[in-house]
Amino acid sequence: MLPDLSSLPPRLGAILGSMTEPSEPSRMGTVAEGTNPVMATALRLGESLDKGELTYDDIRTLIRTLRDDAFVSRARRLHRYVGGATLDASRKKLKAVAAQVVENLPEHSFSAYSSATDSIRFAAVFTAHPTFALSNPAYAALAQCASTEMPPEKAPFFETHRRAAPPTLEEEFTLAAQAITRARDAIDLLCAALLETAEANWPEQWRTLIPCPVIATSWVGYDTDGRTDIGWWDTLRLRLRMKLFQLMRLEQQIAHEGVLAPELSERLQNAITCVKEQISAAPNNPSDTQAVAHFARLMVEGRDRALCNATELTKLLQHAIDCAPPSARLPLAVARAGFLSHGLGLAHTHVRLNSVQVHNFVRQKLNLLDDPSNPAHRRALLNRVNEALDTVEPVPVDFGALLNDPSTAGRLMMTIAQITKYVDTQTPVRFLIAETETGYTLLSALWAATYFGVADKIEISPLFETEEALVNGDHIVEEALRSPAWREYVRRMGRICFQFGYSDSGRYIGQLAASYQIERLRLRIYDLLARWKLTDVTVVFFDTHGESIGRGAHPFRMSDRLAYLSPAHVRARFQSSGLAYREEAAFQGGDGYLLFGTPELACATLATIAENIYMPFGQDEDPIYDHPDFSADFFSSVIEDMTGLVEDPGYAALLGAFGPSLIDRSGSRPPARQSSESATRTRITHPSQLRAILNNAILQQLGWCANTLQGLGAAARRHPETFETLNTSSPRFHRALDFARHALACSDDKVLKSVVCLLDPGFWLDRATEEQDSKRRGFFLTIMRDLEKLNLSAELQTLFRRIQADHLALREAWQHAPRTEPRIRLLHAIRIMLIERIWLLACRIPFFMPRGGFSHDAMMQQILCLDIPTVLKNMRDIFPTGSGPSDLDFFEPRGPREEGIYVREHRDIFAPMQEIFELVREISIAVMHDIGAFG
Repeated sequence: MLPDLSSLPPRLGAILGSMTEPSEPSRMGTVAEGTNPVMATALRLGESLDKGELTYDDIRTLIRTLRDDAFVSRARRLHRYVGGATLDASRKKLKAVAAQVVENLPEHSFSAYSSATDSIRFAAVFTAHPTFALSNPAYAALAQCASTEMPPEKAPFFETHRRAAPPTLEEEFTLAAQAITRARDAIDLLCAALLETAEANWPEQWRTLIPCPVIATSWVGYDTDGRTDIGWWDTLRLRLRMKLFQLMRLEQQIAHEGVLAPELSERLQNAITCVKEQISAAPNNPSDTQAVAHFARLMVEGRDRALCNATELTKLLQHAIDCAPPSARLPLAVARAGFLSHGLGLAHTHVRLNSVQVHNFVRQKLNLLDDPSNPAHRRALLNRVNEALDTVEPVPVDFGALLNDPSTAGRLMMTIAQITKYVDTQTPVRFLIAETETGYTLLSALWAATYFGVADKIEISPLFETEEALVNGDHIVEEALRSPAWREYVRRMGRICFQFGYSDSGRYIGQLAASYQIERLRLRIYDLLARWKLTDVTVVFFDTHGESIGRGAHPFRMSDRLAYLSPAHVRARFQSSGLAYREEAAFQGGDGYLLFGTPELACATLATIAENIYMPFGQDEDPIYDHPDFSADFFSSVIEDMTGLVEDPGYAALLGAFGPSLIDRSGSRPPARQSSESATRTRITHPSQLRAILNNAILQQLGWCANTLQGLGAAARRHPETFETLNTSSPRFHRALDFARHALACSDDKVLKSVVCLLDPGFWLDRATEEQDSKRRGFFLTIMRDLEKLNLSAELQTLFRRIQADHLALREAWQHAPRTEPRIRLLHAIRIMLIERIWLLACRIPFFMPRGGFSHDAMMQQILCLDIPTVLKNMRDIFPTGSGPSDLDFFEPRGPREEGIYVREHRDIFAPMQEIFELVREISIAVMHDIGAFG
């Protein structure tokens, strides 16, 4: 339904009426008013503006009304997503979880309860992916609205929800730290419930319990995959700040009435003072070697004073608890649990880089010239690196070595060495390697870690995200397990870690197929560990999904999200064998931090996580597993169709036409792949030149979530009866199809067809043919000629036929699939109208001689691609307005004062173009609210 628009001109009611009609698949052919209500609405809105029946103020008000309505809907969904957001209800859930732990014990003993609660079962990983699409006040308001018992009917007023500028790394770190702090507070409430239950059952023993079932982890400031703007000095400075936050948190927690712990307080105060000095001395510029040397002295000489091992305070904390009054014992026990489980950091630490960077470092050190991606060379490389692992000798690491090493992997390893020597000697650092496609990568990372003396301090983890890695992940793992050095490393660590990427895998093979491949890979990892007799280690599965269906997050409920990522079938397999494992899940950027945006949301999120890890998850009786042939065939069909779409030239044309210009930059990380030169331009030639999140965000803004929907029609058409049966009888399959349900409610083939038409020269030729006004006819012909130069139309038409054919097949197999919300269709229609306005204004720009390689033709190409900020910057230089007439006294009779010669162009063309473009991007925010996340 559309929101109340009664305050807007009556003419709008007639124009917008077609938006409330059910969305049906559109017919091919010329888009006219009778066949496509999205384009029809856009044309009628434009016509009413031309006639003066509507003003841009009316359009602005309409956009704000639709945006705010979407904002309120999003707040309500967020409220429902976590099962309600009141502290009392969440505390009751946590107490019920603690009672359930006791009920599930094999025997009613304190040792059994301790075993069930004193090991990590789940980690919430806070990442700074570029999803900071809203202004910080808008995010805060959204979280607050979702945190009330009854979310409001009306959105708080903001002129815009957009950011004034992209977030900086410092801003991302601050936002992450705030979200992590709220997560830690919620974890404390879980620990308090577990301790209270222990006290009630074992009053003499409970004070020795240190529960840590859930921890917080972060890679914000430490993730150097695909970016060069984070130096080792930045990572060290931010890691020291996380240490300071942890120390100050404990200092505040032990300041409880009646607690006398002078030795503990003094130790903390000394450490806090020392760490503050170290942070102040952290260099901002590595070329200042004196500053680096001063920082090194404070780090080395302040090592003991700064406290480098959290367990050094264990006895002091226990003594404080034992000597505290009864009212203070539980808060102190909670503080101890949070401190010892997180070590000397507000959260555990993840670092990340790319496999190519690891390969480059080892190739240079060991003179290994063969290509690891070539299977013919792989066995020889594996043999060489295994031989090198037998003979490698650690080298010393100091800050001077950090200054001189030119390799990314070498600098990161040395940074870890300094962290584990001078910041936190106890807590291991997770070392994530993106795009791992061979076991050689893991052995190379182990060699580098051994070379720098940190092999026992880091948890090396492959990231499986490409199609190659997901299909052959078990072979990659086995290549590493064949190495005695790797098996010995895993046994020493007591853990083996794996990371699964949903963003890249989803956009290349489809989100639903990615989930199937990841589940399949988890089961194969289980078989491999059993085969290599590594069943005494803990398996860590880290899912780097986000909060969007485009990145693998369930759209409807947090509980379903956790069950989707960790299916009951896999959990039962691990549990029956006694092989210990833990789950980790990403909370990405602005969208992810929303789930911890207030104490209420954080507690509700944490309560759902606690229920997932402790409450019974049901029997493994899902009928999907009785149809392995259907599953294999269904998801193989999705993969085949999606990979065909990715390689279709029209798909890159669609993504690169004007899609990147519809959205503001939403993170400090570069939006394009570091290795791709062409990705810095608006036009792309292959989807791989865009990062996954931007890729997904563009699809959302173009009205078709292809990475979630493409291939489903072809797959369902092969087995329509089984598809329908499992959709209703299989929780696993139904939960996966929830992604398609949400995607269909946010996608509309008529919107996509309107975009394709907008980029079709023939559409503008038809309009020119029907236009009576000669001036407007000329504008339409100009747009037609410039679109022909882009040469997109044929590829886009072919692409649309591919998408539409699959969509029709899905509708035929899935009769009751959702349809698009009218509000979303209306937002797209308004934006199509505004894009037309921008293009028509461009036709009025006077001709100018080329300047610095920027010509009139180049300008029109950029405007068609909606690169308006770049164009207007050039227009200000080419058509200057001057400083304006002066009112000073020049001691003669006053002569005429002329305005700048280009004032009219700025007033009538450039300023309106800027204002319309701002509205285009505000619509993008509204569409994002409707979808519920960015990218």
